[in-house]
Amino acid sequence: MELTRWMALQNGSDIRGVAMGDQPDLNRETAGAIGRAFGMQLRRATGKLEPLATVGYDSRLTGPALAQALADGLAAEGCRVLMTGLSSTPSMFMTCVDGTLPADGAVMVTASHLPPERNGFKFFTPEGGLASREIRELLQQAAICEPPRQSKAHEVQPCLPAYSAFLRERICAWTGERHPLAGLRILVDAGGGAGGFYASMVLARLGADVEGSLYLEPDGTFAGHLPNPEQEGTLSALAAAVLEREADLGIAFDTDVDRAALVDRDGRILNRNRLIALISAVLAPDHPRGVIVTDSITSTGLARFIEAQGMRHHRFKRGYKNVIDEARRLCDEGRDAPLAIETSGHAAMRENYFLDDGAYLVTRLLAALVAQHRRGERLTSLIEGLQEPAESIERRIRFTTADFAAEGARILDDLRRYVAEQEGLLLEPNNFEGVRVNVSPAAGEGWFMLRMSLHDPVLAVNIESERAGGAAQINDLLIGFLSRYQELLAL
Repeated sequence: MELTRWMALQNGSDIRGVAMGDQPDLNRETAGAIGRAFGMQLRRATGKLEPLATVGYDSRLTGPALAQALADGLAAEGCRVLMTGLSSTPSMFMTCVDGTLPADGAVMVTASHLPPERNGFKFFTPEGGLASREIRELLQQAAICEPPRQSKAHEVQPCLPAYSAFLRERICAWTGERHPLAGLRILVDAGGGAGGFYASMVLARLGADVEGSLYLEPDGTFAGHLPNPEQEGTLSALAAAVLEREADLGIAFDTDVDRAALVDRDGRILNRNRLIALISAVLAPDHPRGVIVTDSITSTGLARFIEAQGMRHHRFKRGYKNVIDEARRLCDEGRDAPLAIETSGHAAMRENYFLDDGAYLVTRLLAALVAQHRRGERLTSLIEGLQEPAESIERRIRFTTADFAAEGARILDDLRRYVAEQEGLLLEPNNFEGVRVNVSPAAGEGWFMLRMSLHDPVLAVNIESERAGGAAQINDLLIGFLSRYQELLAL
């Protein structure tokens, strides 16, 4: 396979590709070569002749075969390999740090919320997930590696039992009870992904009634719905089940359980800004003046809410690794940054290795649910002061030119100059990505952002308004600006 095709497998700090069909990008040969390349990295980094590596997978149909091929590649480079079977992404990282093994490296076979024909790899060492630069180097090395000629049997050691015990221990410590969820009905929608364990191995053992949970069995076809807690449409089944069962809470995970969303007892979806506000309110008492790092598209109302909790809001770039690295940087400078979180549901806490972990986030919020229940209050009363936009719009505008990066940069520069000349528009001063513009009441009463997509040849548009009709007014203004560019489609 040509180097350009190898490099096309990079998706930020992950590897992703097509794993099913006539000519898949990810197959046994490419997985084996990638395994060999990671094995080389582990030997160089550790200085060990036989580093220990763990390999797990989510529910995708291609997961076991790709995991086997990657493990064969690791073994061909001298690594001792433990196959963990069905796993979550956070539980794979924990094999590197929980002291049970500990592993020198871990690989999770997953493509997160993408369709069934896709798959990919996430890599970890005890220092955390590999960075984009390291993924690029890994693929460059894999391109010149020979896939292993033989497959072999590897040791098997599931990691979900130890990981589940860790989560149970945390909530028991936070609440001071052995069965803190007794008397509560909590439903889980795993979407056919790897998150079904949370209902049986965490909630039920802590006393919760989980009857009525959805799609707990692994299903690589995702026949119920794609597991994506960022999209409210995928949460409608869980919201209906919560109402029907009169449950106290609903929990939705993505396929590999590094993202989550909630549904309250009234069927109200708690994701995106609401989820960020909720965990910020929970952390606030222990982190006065702490910094909450988010991605670039969070709402103005959220910023006000975080400030009202006595904390600081630091809006940074899209990409969960970006917000995590920024929070780490602030901590290294002596700032208290307890949380890095994206509107997509990726959330990493300083108290948990800054690990991107949907199940840990939920467990932290369950402790708050117990505390609120004791007081006769709802969990959502913690975010009663959150001001939400009246309207919002998200759009993606595709380029027609191959040189989209340069064209996108030119459009963003033009937009900055355009805004400076317009009455009622003001550039957001503290902005690290794209162009974010505050809009006066007369012009639409809200804000908009235009930015380049992290991975695709598109301009991403986010618009929010505080009043009815305002989002359309802002959208018309933006279309008027963009209509001069013939390189853009579908305005």
